[in-house]
Amino acid sequence: MIDHSIRAGAHFAFTDRWGGVSTSPYGELNLGGAVGDDPEAVRENRVLAARELGIEPADVVWMNQVHGAEVSVVTRRQADGQAPTVDGVVTDRPLALAVLTADCTPVLLADPVAGVVGAAHAGRPGLAAGVVPATVRAMVELGAEPARITAATGPAVCGRCYEVPAGLRAEVAAVVPTAFAETSWGTPALDVAEGVAAQLAEAGVTSLVRSPVCTLESTDHYSYRRERRTGRLASYVWLGSDH
Repeated sequence: MIDHSIRAGAHFAFTDRWGGVSTSPYGELNLGGAVGDDPEAVRENRVLAARELGIEPADVVWMNQVHGAEVSVVTRRQADGQAPTVDGVVTDRPLALAVLTADCTPVLLADPVAGVVGAAHAGRPGLAAGVVPATVRAMVELGAEPARITAATGPAVCGRCYEVPAGLRAEVAAVVPTAFAETSWGTPALDVAEGVAAQLAEAGVTSLVRSPVCTLESTDHYSYRRERRTGRLASYVWLGSDH
């Protein structure tokens, strides 16, 4: 099932793991093409998801995500195998932007007045490197205004579950203090979604809806931390034809 909502003329959608054709350990709706799944199954899953959302599969822009802070401006449909090697994409064209995750925080952004949307993949390294503010800046360069941007973050591992070494927590918190967290069992942790929220607010984005789903806790969602060999969820943002 896909969680699909419309806010201020912008579409935000988040998949779970059900409703596709992939088999174990990727069952069922794996949308990630670089995790060892059958490429034909991934292609079919991407078509199924797009059709359920009412968008053309060819209009979906994917990224080759590398846990960095580079952002690409997309101006046309993607040829097969031509996904940019970035962790943020923005466009002012009638395209849907997609983020793949399995614990990281997907960040979706839209300014329907300017006709601009953005998407970012915020894992721990990307959060610290600033991929989210970089994506907002790229949207502004296309005419968006932070105060008009509507944002959403999708299913991700929560701060109560994302255990990290104390040194790593300190390193990230030195850059993004609000990411400092503790697990439910009392060990050092990071809350990436909380860090993303703080970065958005600092960039002037105040309209944010956060998913309540923790991927590690939810068996309806893929979690790399829980399963290691697993599929990927997708989060999509696009503008309606009447925006």
